[in-house]
Amino acid sequence: MEWLNRTGNHKIHNTTKKRPVEVFSLEKQHLKPVMGNINFLNKHENSITRSVHKDNTIRYLSNRYSLPLGTFHKYETVSVKETEDRHLLIYVSETGEYLANHQIPDGKGQLIKDRKHTRDRSKGIDAFIDTVATRFEETEAAYDFLDKLREKYPRYIRDQLQIILRETKQSDEQLLTAALLECKKRNLYSATDFSDIILYLKRQRQVDDTRNDSAETSSPLNNISGWVMETEAQKRSINSYTVLLEEGDQS
Repeated sequence: MEWLNRTGNHKIHNTTKKRPVEVFSLEKQHLKPVMGNINFLNKHENSITRSVHKDNTIRYLSNRYSLPLGTFHKYETVSVKETEDRHLLIYVSETGEYLANHQIPDGKGQLIKDRKHTRDRSKGIDAFIDTVATRFEETEAAYDFLDKLREKYPRYIRDQLQIILRETKQSDEQLLTAALLECKKRNLYSATDFSDIILYLKRQRQVDDTRNDSAETSSPLNNISGWVMETEAQKRSINSYTVLLEEGDQS
């Protein structure tokens, strides 16, 4: 605020081509006061905790309240505080991180959502991880795997996620689950390792299919061979040959 009152405030900005004081006068109309001065790090204050559900919501007084995408992935529980003007503030008590602010409704059984919490899932790393993890049947195992990827490749996590997302679009759920569990079993935490395992399993599946086809193809031949071996030639009675010999002698 002090900067706005200095001389530089009246100079035209190189990027916006506007004076900061003019821009602030327009933005000021949309500013809202902060809801109370609350010390989220006050350890002595009795806080209420709530479990974070998979759909990134919490339950409070028979209603559900939305949280930012990725909250379930980051926190098991959060703290809540009800203000005097019936707002529900949701935060992380350990760090003081502010998560959400909802108006508490009069009714029950409602889902109170913030539009910002339903933003495009393709934006942001946490949302990207949500998108990839939910494509796996073993969602919890996928989150654990992707967490370790993020720890190992923090600068290249988006590239890692893009590779895995591509694999999920090209493979069935059974193959994805097998590759995921194999990577975790062998401590292979990289997107390229995951792709290699997928490729290996696909080749193995082709080999198995070829063997099955060969077995099915050879079975009819074996049946025919068995039929030939088991078939006996028609046997004629010895009396037939005796009669023919006797007729020959008489002639």
